[in-house]
Amino acid sequence: MMNIDTFIQRFGAGLAELDGMPPTAARRRYETLCNDFAPPDPRGMRVTDTRLGGVAVRRFQPPAASPGRAVFVHGGGWNLGSVVSHHGIAASLAEQLAREVVSVDYRLAPEADYREALADCQHVVDAVDPLTLVGDSAGARLAMDVALSRPWQGLLGLVYPPVGRPSAATLGPDAPLLSRDDVLTSWRQVADTMPESDVDLPPAASIEVLAVEYDPLTAPLEAAVAAWRQAGADVGYHCAEGMVHGALHAQSSLAAMGETWRDFCQALNRRLGD
Repeated sequence: MMNIDTFIQRFGAGLAELDGMPPTAARRRYETLCNDFAPPDPRGMRVTDTRLGGVAVRRFQPPAASPGRAVFVHGGGWNLGSVVSHHGIAASLAEQLAREVVSVDYRLAPEADYREALADCQHVVDAVDPLTLVGDSAGARLAMDVALSRPWQGLLGLVYPPVGRPSAATLGPDAPLLSRDDVLTSWRQVADTMPESDVDLPPAASIEVLAVEYDPLTAPLEAAVAAWRQAGADVGYHCAEGMVHGALHAQSSLAAMGETWRDFCQALNRRLGD
């Protein structure tokens, strides 16, 4: 197992190497960085790359899969990330849910704007008709906006998403691997083409949320969870103590992150079984 300080040091050093790199090179390096912390694929997991109506996806098929699929939307600040960088998370999700997971390789900023990334995710959700839609970080915001764009009857899983319109007034304190300025810089890349939404409006009737203790996104997320519950949504909330944004990549070697991730996935499974 690894302690959180070691993860912060290693992952932070990898992120620092991305500074000043052209987007294509930075994305390749980010994929390598994330995969350095991912475990081997679960035994028997079948992985295939394909396209759904022009959108690239990676499909994770566990052995003896239960009926129904999940769609996964990766993080990376809307300008990094891919089905490769988040392979380990999607494979673990497929194993935990014992269902096929379809991971969306949506278009990235600055080459594409938020509307185009959202359209890619909407297209895959329409094609797959999943039981649950799960997003990580920037991908969780995309998942929320997909759900808000239609009468979403499925289950929504959100891993430390940015909610509302982040600002210096709404964000929590700086944390290792993600500062308030990091959040606002990423936000400015997409804000002009992001649909307006009411932070108090639940994006779905049934939601499971995973957060980490040290993350500027956690304070506004907890406020949103309270508002969603007040509005009548059934929202489960899981917070990994001592963990930081990005720690999900190392959930197999960070005990607290792994335990909270399993709790989150088990909660999704219980709801899918109801």
